[in-house]
Amino acid sequence: MSEKSFPLTKEQLEELGRAYPSPFYIYDEKAIRANARRLLSAFSWNTGFREYFAVKATPNPYMMKLLASEGFGADCSSGPELRLSALVGLEGEQVIFTSNDTPAYEYKQADALGAILNLDDITHIPFVEEALGRLPETICFRYNPGALREGNAIIGHPEEAKYGFTREQILEGYTIARDKGVKRFGLHTMVASNELDASYFIETARMLFELALEIHEKVGIKISFINLGGGIGIPYRPEENAVDLDAVGQGIQMVYDELLQGTPLDSVALALECGRMVTGPYGYLVSKVRHVKHTYKHYIGLDACMANLMRPGMYGAYHHITVPGKEQVVYDQICDVTGSLCENNDKFAIDRALPPLEVGDWVVIHDAGAHGHSMGFNYNGKLRCAELLLRENGEVVQIRRAETEDDLFATLDFAGLDGFQV
Repeated sequence: MSEKSFPLTKEQLEELGRAYPSPFYIYDEKAIRANARRLLSAFSWNTGFREYFAVKATPNPYMMKLLASEGFGADCSSGPELRLSALVGLEGEQVIFTSNDTPAYEYKQADALGAILNLDDITHIPFVEEALGRLPETICFRYNPGALREGNAIIGHPEEAKYGFTREQILEGYTIARDKGVKRFGLHTMVASNELDASYFIETARMLFELALEIHEKVGIKISFINLGGGIGIPYRPEENAVDLDAVGQGIQMVYDELLQGTPLDSVALALECGRMVTGPYGYLVSKVRHVKHTYKHYIGLDACMANLMRPGMYGAYHHITVPGKEQVVYDQICDVTGSLCENNDKFAIDRALPPLEVGDWVVIHDAGAHGHSMGFNYNGKLRCAELLLRENGEVVQIRRAETEDDLFATLDFAGLDGFQV
């Protein structure tokens, strides 16, 4: 069972709020670094192991640089994410480019950076060749096992997912790439998201190891690296348990030894592309109570809204909520916690038990360090909030300022807008 704690006291929040008006995100550097080291330690048995941080989870260069200093690379899915990687000094095989419906210019960007291209479809082989005038010496293909492997609630059934090669296509794809002069090959899959069952990742590794052996036998090439994907979940609910990273690492090592030891693939390097489990538990959306409303239900209205954190409204995702300064008060008030969008699904919690709340109380929404700020939007003219970093020495620094109305209107070409105020 996970305890949902917050690294700052109510008094520290009050002080912070004088410099940075709520809402804001804050990330705990010390906890993120410790978590990153746990992940790397769990796979230290594999020479060449690399974790490619999924940039989409928390696309902030401060966070990426922090993780790069721990030895992480970057898993990118777009040109801007490639640009962020280059900005923090990640290049070459420190970067893998896993995208879909990809424009030619983004493949060119990735190639210029020296990134590994992880292709999503067999038709992308000629597409990349035309875009670059050649195929790169190293290439990776994304495998979709279809009904051979179950997905989970977030990513859905693999056979219904838009991603990846079928088994027949991947064998054909490696044959084409081999014949066109590609020298080094990778294999990748991603079939689950936010999965808490450690055995899922061990069996996914077994599936890929078996496929790599089949590719070697049928195509005559050696897979040099296998990217097991990401998808390791986090315990959003207090009663849930975190994935035991050591158990995952040890379980995959056992399968590796069973299937690959003594074969031509016994030196294959492994990789992961985790994002959520790296930063998710150590980021918080901090807000204040703006209104308290009693009608058919009891509503707690915050100064944050779904535009700041869309997961609860989008998929009904659970995020734990605590109230600094009221940790010892009985959580016996059943309420909906809402934002100010003109949408009735703009709710952070429904029928949630919380302590009695008043206007001005601080509210902390937990496990928002991944797929939180990055999924923000501007519907209703809402402005995305600041991101702060709690450094290891206790200092708090701003790593992204809050948006302003001028930012929101910057792309409009409308005479007279400059300097206009209501």
